[in-house]
Amino acid sequence: MAGTLHIIGGGMAGLAAAVEAAGCGKRVIVHEAGRACGGRARSYEDRQLGCRIDNGNHMLLSANKTVFRYLAFTGGTDTLTGPGAPLFPFVDLAEDARWTLDLSRGKVPWWVFQPHKRVPDMRVVELRSLQNLIKAKGDTTVAECLLPGALTRRLLEPLAISALNTACETGSAALLGAVVRESLSQGGNACIPWYAKEGLSESLVDPALKHLGFMQVDVRTQSRIAGLDIERGRVTALHTPEGPLPLSADDAIILAVPAPVASSLLAGRVPGFSAPDEFESILNLHFRLNEAPQPLGSFAQSGFIGLVGSIAEWVFLRDDILSVTVSAANRFAAQDPDILARTIWHDVRRACDPVLKTALPATPAHQRVVWEKRATFAATPAQNRLRPGPATALVNLALAGDWTATGLPATLEGAMRSGVQAVYTLGLRRPT
Repeated sequence: MAGTLHIIGGGMAGLAAAVEAAGCGKRVIVHEAGRACGGRARSYEDRQLGCRIDNGNHMLLSANKTVFRYLAFTGGTDTLTGPGAPLFPFVDLAEDARWTLDLSRGKVPWWVFQPHKRVPDMRVVELRSLQNLIKAKGDTTVAECLLPGALTRRLLEPLAISALNTACETGSAALLGAVVRESLSQGGNACIPWYAKEGLSESLVDPALKHLGFMQVDVRTQSRIAGLDIERGRVTALHTPEGPLPLSADDAIILAVPAPVASSLLAGRVPGFSAPDEFESILNLHFRLNEAPQPLGSFAQSGFIGLVGSIAEWVFLRDDILSVTVSAANRFAAQDPDILARTIWHDVRRACDPVLKTALPATPAHQRVVWEKRATFAATPAQNRLRPGPATALVNLALAGDWTATGLPATLEGAMRSGVQAVYTLGLRRPT
């Protein structure tokens, strides 16, 4: 198979496409506009904190088959950590309650009938909410599927806002249903949580780049593709920093860039192209302490804790850093970041102090607020309809990205799935 495959974008979708296409018979080139690959799932040296941090927090589930396949190819599997079991510690700050969700390994949800393993005060009838989500279609929102009760407030609403990065009142029930169908409904073995032991780059980026180098894939950073020449139903040239790069009849392109960038390149030029145009932000806060906290119990086993009744949803502990995630953060856009940070630190202390050997200080030694303004597309039914599939009207161009029609919300699994599917769409590999 002659020619070159140009992958535009070195985020998770682009790297997954490159890993999948390596060795297909074409030369493979990855063009990344930034200084480093990884997109929203990478690590960097933060001068304010004086250490290396991730630009966001990402939790994987054992159900994320595409991600774990990617990790197996790249040799990154051993870079993850987690409790090794489907355990999720939670604290409800509004009602001063603590519990650890301990899911049954098999598909039969025995945990529902064991008070010490389930959500406190939940009723079995509330499981109808899960059935409603799995069956949801079209314009149905998450809020329309959820029955009132402890299961909704203490598990399903936090799950929804984390998975969709969109409020339950507007979020797509069909997209959340897809997540439930691939995880909770498959039993605890599909819900074992994993996250990067050292950092996102050390798990998701660096092993992939090493693997791609071995496979003779050319990864070019600071290589912004500013435009495409389109003639007679195909892309004929790429506008690179060095000038136009003509394409041969055997060349192909995977466009694995964010939705706004794809729209700037293709909207009005490619028949049938559409893309989401509303976005939600994610707020991540990193608190560095003078000494590493010593966790106890299920917090020590898992390395994270879920928050209910707080602005934030998750707290991750890695050595001397507590990292906090706030999803669907557009609602806080007008607020002062420093005031938000103080409020969240107050919640972190309330959540963590009872499960630490030593209480946290009144003020963290250092802190960093990282606000991803356009972290994901708004996962509403209307925006979901705008998501394109991998194929385009151009015979040598396929699309990839978590904003494309993966059937999932904007997740790492969805991003990588889109990259693999783009390779299949161009006929460079056959689905296995």
